[in-house]
Formats: sequence, structure tokens, C-alpha cells
Amino acid sequence: MNTVPIPIEITLHQQSKVLELAFDDGMRYRLPFEFLRVFSPSAEVRGHGPGQEILQTGKRNVILTGLEPVGSYAMKLLFDDGHNTGLYTWGYLHELGQYQDGMWHDYLNRLEMAGECREPQ
Repeated sequence: MNTVPIPIEITLHQQSKVLELAFDDGMRYRLPFEFLRVFSPSAEVRGHGPGQEILQTGKRNVILTGLEPVGSYAMKLLFDDGHNTGLYTWGYLHELGQYQDGMWHDYLNRLEMAGECREPQ
């Protein structure tokens, strides 16, 4: 049986700019707002297929202003830069936590290769 871990605790830490999630499989992750924003599951970020991803730049200071539940399987995150599309499913949030270090490293490399930066322009 392949079950998706479900968050049992969701805490928004505005001062440290981190969304903390505790899952029913015992895992706990602290996901920075910037990380959540640049890895949004929206078509605006991911594109509509492989190779269509749009590199997100200048998101270092982005703030997560709200969370909206979507059924019993996801939530929509609202950011202060106006981004509010894409559903963060429980499975996707767990995956972000699990692979955060490698994903962040790859993102920083892509930024550098593109001559872009995390700072707002």
C-alpha cells in the first residue's frame, strides 16, 4: 500500500520566513518561503512540460502571506509578490522537504549559470 504522508502540524514562522510541516510518517521539514516560491508547482514556474521551466529570480525576500486549504490533499500558498497559483499537494510538500538540499543546490547553480541572482532587481 502506497500512502502519501499527511501533515499533522503546519506552522508559519513569519520572522524566520519558514513554513514548518510535521508529517504523520514522523518527518518534520522547515521549508523557507523563497524555496517554496521558486519551486512552485504552478505552470507559471514549471511550464507545461519538461524543458519549459522558468527560472525564478529575485525571490530572496518573498513573504508567504497566507495558506488556503484545498480539499484534504493540498494547500494553496499566497506570496506577497502576487504569486498564488499552483497546488502544493501533501506529497509534493513532503518531496520538497525530503530533497530540499539537492534541489536548492541545483537552483543556485542554475541561477549562477544564467547570470541571475536571488536579490530583487
